[in-house]
Amino acid sequence: MSVYLPIIYKLGIGLIGLIIQINIMGKGNLAPSNALDQVQNYVLGGIIGGTIYSDNVTVFEFVVVLIIWTLLVMSLKFLKEHNHLAKVIIDGEPKAIIENGHIMIDTVLKAGMSASDLMFKLREQDVYDVSKVKRAVLEQNGQLTVINYGDQNPKYPIIYDGQANDDVLDAIGKDEDWLEQKVEEAGYENIRDIYVAEYLKGEIRFTPYDPTKKRAKAEVKAAE
Repeated sequence: MSVYLPIIYKLGIGLIGLIIQINIMGKGNLAPSNALDQVQNYVLGGIIGGTIYSDNVTVFEFVVVLIIWTLLVMSLKFLKEHNHLAKVIIDGEPKAIIENGHIMIDTVLKAGMSASDLMFKLREQDVYDVSKVKRAVLEQNGQLTVINYGDQNPKYPIIYDGQANDDVLDAIGKDEDWLEQKVEEAGYENIRDIYVAEYLKGEIRFTPYDPTKKRAKAEVKAAE
């Protein structure tokens, strides 16, 4: 029985570590939508699976490695949520690969997609004629969002996690200064106050981190 005790300890600690990571860092790694969640799952599985049956790795060493990996993932998550460049590097960003019926060859090749991959993804969306595609966007998780002529454009976030979405700004011909002005007009201090903002038909719908901030500012202005 004593032979199996280290395996039982490691398995139990690994299970607890997995539960802690899921609860601390969100449920995203249960259905990964970005590179960090995918890597987190792969490496965590490798750490747990690779050390359970290894006699050379003690329970203490296993715990230390698990803690280091958790802290590293939390640091990367914090960094990408507070820095746009870091988010782009870690998760990537949506890329328009078809515009007005024309395939953006350079973008498709940079994304590492072959012609057969692209056509397969289009067939999955019941699209068999590229000329009928108004816009197709390759999402961060590799899925393809297709908008045909006549379809309603989906609402893309113009702000997410307190950061401006430069891709949407470029698509609508605006810049970050314009967006900052819209944020201020809505009663918020800056873009970092906004959790997500959707742009549709020329209008922006703001969802702030703290709705009370706007009300507090409104009360101050009324008092003045």
